[in-house]
Amino acid sequence: MANKIIAAINEGQSFLITAHVRLDGDALGSELALYLMLADMGKKAVIYNQDETPQQYRFLPVAQTIVHELGDIGQYDVGVVLDCSNLERVGKKSAQIGKIKTLINIDHHISSGGFCLLSMLDGQASSTGELLYRLMREMRCNMTKDICTNLYAAIITDTGGFRYINTRKETLCAAGNLVENGANPQWISENIYENDSPARLKLLAKVLETMSLDLENKVGSLFVTQEALRQTGASLDHTEGFIDIPRTVKGVDISVLYTQLENKYFKVSLRSKGQVNVERVARKFGGGGHINAASCRIEGDIEEIKILIAEAIKEIK
Repeated sequence: MANKIIAAINEGQSFLITAHVRLDGDALGSELALYLMLADMGKKAVIYNQDETPQQYRFLPVAQTIVHELGDIGQYDVGVVLDCSNLERVGKKSAQIGKIKTLINIDHHISSGGFCLLSMLDGQASSTGELLYRLMREMRCNMTKDICTNLYAAIITDTGGFRYINTRKETLCAAGNLVENGANPQWISENIYENDSPARLKLLAKVLETMSLDLENKVGSLFVTQEALRQTGASLDHTEGFIDIPRTVKGVDISVLYTQLENKYFKVSLRSKGQVNVERVARKFGGGGHINAASCRIEGDIEEIKILIAEAIKEIK
């Protein structure tokens, strides 16, 4: 399939690049690296995202080129959908994007089934950034400092700083090659992980008050309310990384973050240690992800949702 994707890239002239809503480092780093590769090849490329770029990723090379208005879809002969297990994950314009003549999907979620003819899918890969690294190496493209910076950011964020089980020998070799070609690990890490705003820290203080330990202290959970966001002046972007906090507690195998998106509509994020498969929990409610990192969205009363999630967790343990 890689050969067909490479052929489509070589033949295409005008590209739309997009990724999922609620952007993370893997989605953004991958988009920006692909944009730079296509520009270096003399192609026209536009990155469209429904959501604004989170503050901690705005330092990434060419992040300022991202647009949030789709425009005339007819101007693109190739669309590349990154880090999405289904097309709907790109947001409200998914149906329009799906009309692009040639559609390419590059993704590493184990829940990916492939929603277009040209797909590069690998549930064992650490990140979409790692998949793009492979593709670029195969294409023998010019691995510039800016491309390497974006790909390194993609990989480091989806591996939790190379701490998660998806960190394999191939992942570390890729990261090492990116550093060799100009990515600066200290500078990238400082911008992503040591650049918090006062609003985020105020929100974190409120969210920590909601922590609970359940199922014999094996499951830790946090709750982000719309009221807490309003009181602290924070946004949903500021919640990135909160999901990892309960997992740092000794004895906790699974961490859950309940994020209130609307009155009775919640995003449920799950993380786990070892071989505990939280993707099975998310899939039960229409979500997906990886063995150790998954999410879903549920409508209902929060107390009822917590009971449903607890029952689903009991089934996998």
